[in-house]
Amino acid sequence: MSHSVQKQLSFLRSLIQARSFGNTTLRFVESLLVSKDVKSLVEVRSSLTQLLRSNYLSVIRSVVKKTIHDKLLALDFFVRAFALVGDIQSCLALRYEALVMREVKSASCQWLRVSPVEWLHFVEDAMHNGFHAVGVKACENALSCLGNNDDLEPGRDTDSENSKAIIREIKRLRNNAMASVASRSVQVQAAEYLKRKTTERQKSDFLCKEKRCLASTSFRNGIKRQNIRKLQEHQSLPQICGELDGPHLNLS
Repeated sequence: MSHSVQKQLSFLRSLIQARSFGNTTLRFVESLLVSKDVKSLVEVRSSLTQLLRSNYLSVIRSVVKKTIHDKLLALDFFVRAFALVGDIQSCLALRYEALVMREVKSASCQWLRVSPVEWLHFVEDAMHNGFHAVGVKACENALSCLGNNDDLEPGRDTDSENSKAIIREIKRLRNNAMASVASRSVQVQAAEYLKRKTTERQKSDFLCKEKRCLASTSFRNGIKRQNIRKLQEHQSLPQICGELDGPHLNLS
């Protein structure tokens, strides 16, 4: 990575630490992703992702006692920044946190209430990117906030036919997400089972092979000992024959 890019990343870090969460900072992030070659783009994108991940937790903690506006401003900045660098998981996680925070605070601030369309778009994005478990959780929260049946609370904007249709769509997506999670769970369990059986089979094969090797080694060692013994017997024969052919005492 070039020295100039490192300086730009350092400058971006200083902007984040100074809580500069406006469009100017986001445009600066976007400008860093303009690269002439793929290798440089991948390096810069990776560095930006690490920088954002290493700073957003400290920022979120620092605004805990701030106003809801300050909290949402910080969350919105990181949501958009993560979207720019392509970190979809972090982007969705912070979008979900912002939606839940708005619903919690909407009891005293009506303008914070999350609309059915916002919930639907989030669920669709989560499902589209393969985060089915997040989709299920979002659906449950959405239905809890909007009313989990068609008999919606009076006085809320969700009493229109359009809103009811959105809620039915959220229910449908929830069922699909739950089916995907269950299917994924079965696949994971099957994969773990096959992996375990493969490991056990490999271990069994290794033990059998080891036993065969031990038996083969023992057999070869036995043959060697037998051959050595026979060789020693053959080597001792000339000596015995010489002793028999030597001078004899005349006892007569």
